[in-house]
Amino acid sequence: MDNRLQTLTAWVSQFPGFENAEAQPVSGDASFRRYFRVCKTDVNGNQTPFIVMDSPPELEDCGPFVHIGRHWRQSGITVPRIFEADPVRGFLLLEDFGDRLMLGQLTPDTANSLYQGALDELILIQQIPEQPDSPLPAYDTALLNREMALFRDWLLEGYLGLELDNIEKSMLDTTFALLRESALAQPEVTVHRDYHSRNLLVRGQSSRPGVIDFQDAVSGPVTYDAVSLLKDCYIRWPEERICEWLENFRKQALEAGLHRADQDTFRQWFELMGMQRHLKAAGIFARLAMRDGKTRYLEDIPRTVGYLLTASMQQPALRHFHDWLAAVAVPRIEELIGPVPAQEHIQ
Repeated sequence: MDNRLQTLTAWVSQFPGFENAEAQPVSGDASFRRYFRVCKTDVNGNQTPFIVMDSPPELEDCGPFVHIGRHWRQSGITVPRIFEADPVRGFLLLEDFGDRLMLGQLTPDTANSLYQGALDELILIQQIPEQPDSPLPAYDTALLNREMALFRDWLLEGYLGLELDNIEKSMLDTTFALLRESALAQPEVTVHRDYHSRNLLVRGQSSRPGVIDFQDAVSGPVTYDAVSLLKDCYIRWPEERICEWLENFRKQALEAGLHRADQDTFRQWFELMGMQRHLKAAGIFARLAMRDGKTRYLEDIPRTVGYLLTASMQQPALRHFHDWLAAVAVPRIEELIGPVPAQEHIQ
């Protein structure tokens, strides 16, 4: 047992019903956080499961999770209840939503109902009122640029070992600028920032998913979380299904007063926002492998770059980027990782 796990076990054991609790690993994630399941025993010997988060404070400050989680729960969002918190040591005792990640429950038959539940919840998240004394960070120019640079720094130059010349660097800068300006032109809402099938849990018979991993929330573009969900880096659906789900979401968001865009404008926002998101994600997956030794994320790079390939092909202003991606980056990815799907369908 490592030292932090010993300290965590001692911490949770101080609470009534947890005196003899044993922490069983549940999962880690792409960050430095770890999760364990513990059981509370009542006077009749009945046990109720809880989750303990271990967030080393020097690596992952759990303060934003506590602050945002409590505010969102008060606003009616299905985030885990926080029963106990020790941000100084980085320990939280949380409600247990179970192990049924949305990703593992998705099939062609269940997708419509699961995505509708997730999009309904997203509409509620986007309407969460701002806290005047503690506003969310803005998804601003600096953050957008920093995220897109991950693609160049960690995937292209880092993992793939490409040596970019000045023309290629200029082409990437032009691409990033177009995507940035589109993102900044969108109406701003509350953005979860990682709203996808591995951060949503199916809870019993409820149509509302449990929402986790919300600590990096910002105020930003209205299509960002819809992109995370519908153009998920971990699963890809036929274009016609994505279009149907997106249009339903656009209408819901329009009725909620979150934007005034017509179908074509909203779809263009969505496509360009998706490219920004996938540039960032592909770079993060490479960084996780190179810096943190989490090589399992490499297998998600071809799918993520596949989204970039498909989206850029439909944008005349990004023809140079598309052609370069297809001619230079994709062959290198296929050489080192695996095939890049230009269009992937689930039958």
